Amino acid sequence: MAFALASALPSLALDRLDFTVSSGGDAVEKAVRGASLLLAQQTDGATDAQDMFAAARSDYARILGALYAEGHYSAVIHILIDGREAAGIAPLDAPSRIGTITVRVDPGPQFAFSTTRIAPLAGGTKLPEGFAPGQPARAGVVEDAAGAAILAWREAGHARAKTTRQDILANHANARLSADIALDPGPELRFGPTIVTGAKRMEVQRIIKIAGLRQGERFSQSEMDRAAQRLRRSGVFSSVTLTEGERLTADGLLPINVAVAEQKPRRYSIGAEAATIDGLSLTGYWLHRNLLGGGERLKIDAEITNIGSGVSGVDYALGFTLDRPATFSPDTTASLSAKIGHLDEVDYAADFAKAGLSLTHYLSDSLTIRAGVAYEYIDGSDPGGDFRFRNLSLPLGATWDRRDNTTDAHKGFYLDATVKPFLGLGTTGSGVRLTFDARGYRSFGAKDGVTLAVRFQGGAILGSDLLETPRDDLFFSGGGGTVRGQPYRSLGVSVTRGFGPAFMIGGTHMLAGSAEVRTRITEKIGIVGFVDAGQIGVDGFDGVLSDWHAGAGLGLRYETGFGPIRLDVAAPVGGDTGDGVQVYIGLGQSF
Repeated sequence: MAFALASALPSLALDRLDFTVSSGGDAVEKAVRGASLLLAQQTDGATDAQDMFAAARSDYARILGALYAEGHYSAVIHILIDGREAAGIAPLDAPSRIGTITVRVDPGPQFAFSTTRIAPLAGGTKLPEGFAPGQPARAGVVEDAAGAAILAWREAGHARAKTTRQDILANHANARLSADIALDPGPELRFGPTIVTGAKRMEVQRIIKIAGLRQGERFSQSEMDRAAQRLRRSGVFSSVTLTEGERLTADGLLPINVAVAEQKPRRYSIGAEAATIDGLSLTGYWLHRNLLGGGERLKIDAEITNIGSGVSGVDYALGFTLDRPATFSPDTTASLSAKIGHLDEVDYAADFAKAGLSLTHYLSDSLTIRAGVAYEYIDGSDPGGDFRFRNLSLPLGATWDRRDNTTDAHKGFYLDATVKPFLGLGTTGSGVRLTFDARGYRSFGAKDGVTLAVRFQGGAILGSDLLETPRDDLFFSGGGGTVRGQPYRSLGVSVTRGFGPAFMIGGTHMLAGSAEVRTRITEKIGIVGFVDAGQIGVDGFDGVLSDWHAGAGLGLRYETGFGPIRLDVAAPVGGDTGDGVQVYIGLGQSF
């Protein structure tokens, strides 16, 4: 009865926690404090006696591991609970109340490598630069060196490379660490059959084809990684795991086990974006990830834009895209697409229809190239009269995306370029449409809390006269995609047809640039300052008929976990196409 009553009583909270790291500098103290469970629980308010006692006993190993990672192998750690060493208190004798915990850490000297040897090494092995005599003997460097050596053997076909001996000796008298590691590369192996588990709706043979591992080819770790990425890129699976089989086949090949878990086949999404003059935009799509059982992805999307716009009518469109991975090669996706809609723009109103077939080839995770054939039809009118455009085109493009995050990039870059030769039918002109989009990101400051983002985009139409070029291929500037603070599509080119009135259409040349400084105020809230500028012309980028404008403003960002909510407020700072303040709301950074 007495034991039961004692167990029911609440543990009293901690009065004080003193934490001292006597030497080693800021980096060592930061590592030690970051490893401490005691400090973490104090921050979280979990300071009852039982929790703190368990944390104190765990902190010896946690702090020691942090010190090893910094190259300190002769540390002295004391964790005193009301004057008693925590390691000396038996678990069954845990205190029901803790007043003071004192943590004293003496890291001791930082050790340096005396010997660094890993053998045998595969040709071309690159070991970490820090794994060399005289360099700080951080434990992680030894692990990285062993991992790099094994990876090099695996890349050379030795899938079962492993360490057979690790002699890590610390000389405390002179603070030196000797690392002598022996490897066994094992035999050179070749890919065997691909064995799939976990498939339900997806055809096994299509999974094998998408993975793209060729039986009989020499084993390669990078090819294993590419196979896993191909399967993830299909969008069918929530998880993909590739492992080597334990036993070789009768002809000496290495089986590869592919374990997959399929996602729900259907998905839908709805989005909205608003701007003061551009109005409200509503978008949505319905997606089937595995339409015919072979990874075919059908996407039906719809959009209604410029709702309530002060300068143009409502646009709407409905389209579909059917993608098929592993067409012609494991890294090539074929796409069939079609779209119909209505445009009610500043300068014209028209109905349009498009259809096309394209191929996208993934040269790497970040670099893709694409090619296709398309037919476009647009029928409408502008102040100069009725028009009809028809053309066949061969769009070509490449995208190099090295951003760390597509919706909120902090570092890296994004480059996209397209070349679209088109053959006009009837009264439509023929020529080529060129576009580029370049973005760069760099972060600095405490915890990379400040990000500088820049964007340059442009385009040109060559060979086709202005009035013979399809209206939706011409370029405008102004609005959220180009120059914030200027009205939507407010900068174009004034033309006349015959003896009719002058009216505005897009230009054949466009340049635009944006710069943003993004700062974090809290983990969730950020502030952005930005400036945008754009130029539209007919006779070149700096011809007589070209004009420019600019805008600038401030923005607020709120992080949601799947991208920041964006609120931008901007006003004109150059040009004569607009005045007043405009507001933009959306999801994700502006670029």
